[in-house]
Amino acid sequence: MQHQVVSRDEWLAARVALLKEEKDLTRRSDALARRRQELPWVRIDKEYRFETAEGNASLSDLFRGRSQLLVYHFMLGPDYKAGCPSCSAIADGFNGFVVHLENHDVAFSAVSRAPLAKLQAYKQRMGWTFPWVSSFGSDFNYDFNVSFTEQQQRDGTVEYNYRREPASQRSGGEAPEIPSRSTPDGPATAAAMSGTDAATFTRERPGMSAFVVEDGVVYHTYSAYARGLDGLWGMYQWLDRAPKGRNEEGMWWRRHDEYDKG
Repeated sequence: MQHQVVSRDEWLAARVALLKEEKDLTRRSDALARRRQELPWVRIDKEYRFETAEGNASLSDLFRGRSQLLVYHFMLGPDYKAGCPSCSAIADGFNGFVVHLENHDVAFSAVSRAPLAKLQAYKQRMGWTFPWVSSFGSDFNYDFNVSFTEQQQRDGTVEYNYRREPASQRSGGEAPEIPSRSTPDGPATAAAMSGTDAATFTRERPGMSAFVVEDGVVYHTYSAYARGLDGLWGMYQWLDRAPKGRNEEGMWWRRHDEYDKG
């Protein structure tokens, strides 16, 4: 992209014009946030169980005395050797602000289907401190549309991000793209980086879900998937403000301990 070089006054005029659009977007974003909070609730009657560092726990236990719970559905399946690199980049961001949520009546937990020991080993490798629990053996991931079976892949009945996967993504042998930060090499590269094949890798998907507890009853209030997670991926919010933006043609990011330190 070619850019003009102008005087400071000309730049200021252009910046003020853009500021008006940014303020409009901020107001629309505020209005959307209110609409999220106005969504109806769904009572959770199923007894989900999780393995945690403190032992076996229910969904209500994950609130840890708070009235709200935010869950990040982290892609680390039982057959992965390492966590999804995209989820790992997102986790680098939320690892630091969990303490602030916890001091504002909001509990946070990442949830994955891999056994707890695998989650703990990867968490230690990454140096993270946020709560991370295993839903291995539970319906939780399947019920919240972030895990799928081989049979669903074969039958073409995978529904993710509130829609059925397009036929073009399930008619051949290629694994479907994961819409969140899709790049041409995305599924194959991320699968290889996670130590598995593309079909196995894409049986897990990224997402976030919100819950509230009132009078001892847990309700589901909101879930988002794919590009709906963009605002939670802090790295991209900074890149969107850099001179060259996202400036990507393929999957360039790595886990934070995999970049060349030379």
